[in-house]
Amino acid sequence: MTASSCYRGRFAPTPSGPLHFGSLVAALGSYLDARAVGGEWRVRIEDIDPPRCPQGADTTILRQLEAFGLHWDKEIVWQHGRHAAYQQALEQLAAQGLAYPCSCSRKQWQDYAIYPGWCRDGLNASGKPVAWRLRSDLAKRPITWQDRLFGHQQFDPAEMGDVVLKRKDNLWAYQLAVVVDDAEQGITDVVRGLDLLDNTPWQRQLQIALKLPEPRYLHLPLVVTSQGQKLSKQNLAPSLAGDDRGIRRQLFQALQALDQSPPPELATELPESQLHWAVVNWSVERLSPAEHRLSP
Repeated sequence: MTASSCYRGRFAPTPSGPLHFGSLVAALGSYLDARAVGGEWRVRIEDIDPPRCPQGADTTILRQLEAFGLHWDKEIVWQHGRHAAYQQALEQLAAQGLAYPCSCSRKQWQDYAIYPGWCRDGLNASGKPVAWRLRSDLAKRPITWQDRLFGHQQFDPAEMGDVVLKRKDNLWAYQLAVVVDDAEQGITDVVRGLDLLDNTPWQRQLQIALKLPEPRYLHLPLVVTSQGQKLSKQNLAPSLAGDDRGIRRQLFQALQALDQSPPPELATELPESQLHWAVVNWSVERLSPAEHRLSP
């Protein structure tokens, strides 16, 4: 891919809090992969779970991206306004017999490794709230693809269970929303953290069932603490630096975490200068397939 008309990437954070260093590495990797080939880079705010999204968190994230020089193309998409598109996709899956209502509670199947599919044949209790699940045993399987860093991947989603597409509280689940939105935005390349690699089989099942394009995937190594925990908002990872000196330092450290070997003198340069160097020199081949990077 060598032109902007051929490549379209995205960064799609959940606004559950400000970005941390692990988020920066993921955003930077997706940004550089797009810009290095003259492609588009878009931002989507994945706010389909309002209880997890405090007011103003999306604005904070956008300001952080701008402070680090990560400027996006086109208008931002917020998932909270996409209900009709997700509902249409769910109805299409149900018409194919690939989605079904499920009234089971997690407590009922907690002794099983995965949801055992009790409601697959329409046996859910009437009158109870229902979630909608994907019939992973009937959709395309096994699922194979070539990850751009971690190589050949093969999963049988039926061994992973029937993933939820719409929750009992009528909120949309990640798997369906991300597939519908990537297709709507014409995303050709998904660059994201390794923690989402095992979500890809369900997403590819959905893409195939809905006759949607299948993007390429590049899963980036995760940034972890000294105790081996993934940096996340749930484990209170600190927010990105807000001062000029800290922004320059953390951007440089993110380039190091992406194995790009930036020259030491770049560490004190403005974000624009660091990003110019990084776009010109971006190389996926430099990335080590080691699964983790230690947080600086």
